[in-house]
Amino acid sequence: MELLAARGDRPARLQELAAELGVPRSSMYALLQTLIAHGWVRTDVTGSLYGIGIHALLTGTSYLDSDPRVRVVRPYLDEASEALGETIHMGRLDGRDVAYLATRESHEYLRTISRVGRRLPAHAGALGKALLAERPDAELPEGPYEALTPNSHTSRESLAADLARTRARGWSEDREEGVPGIVGFGFALRYDTPAQDAISCSVPVARLTPEHEERIVAVMREIRAKIEATAPAGAGSVHWR
Repeated sequence: MELLAARGDRPARLQELAAELGVPRSSMYALLQTLIAHGWVRTDVTGSLYGIGIHALLTGTSYLDSDPRVRVVRPYLDEASEALGETIHMGRLDGRDVAYLATRESHEYLRTISRVGRRLPAHAGALGKALLAERPDAELPEGPYEALTPNSHTSRESLAADLARTRARGWSEDREEGVPGIVGFGFALRYDTPAQDAISCSVPVARLTPEHEERIVAVMREIRAKIEATAPAGAGSVHWR
């Protein structure tokens, strides 16, 4: 399922899946037929191409609807978006990546694909760097790291220096490191220790002035304080691992 999801709009053939996963073709075919029957995988009219099925969407939506933190944060994303007129995200650390859980898009910056449910390497964005800065540098993976843009950190030393600046400031900055032309400001939500969630504001470089940057930081710090004062301790009554 993860392999098919990672391919996006590029459907896979049986041989590709079997080779990538190290599974015999016959076993792979049987597994795919079961997943197709239950809606987790879809296939084309020839039965030779495979992609992610609609049940994956339904399950992902259920995860977001059942998460108490996401429910708490959503109204504050609306508040930040209205105050700043920019795109606001909430993300959660997942291994070496950040998964986007909620987004409020700016009317000035129209994306054709929502980021919700997608992932970005933690080292290459404001959300991820805000969360990595909540952890000791000893936990950083060895490099080299993937370069999403010419500005991405590719070495452990470079990333560690950036995280030190993040700790000193209290928020992270992403200067076109994940997406060309976009600057991000990330703020860890410290209702967990270490923080698992963060919020960020993304701004096109063409609209970012020193005055606007100062206002973004002020508003996002205020929004973070409101969220941390409101979010349920321990993710609600259930303590997930």
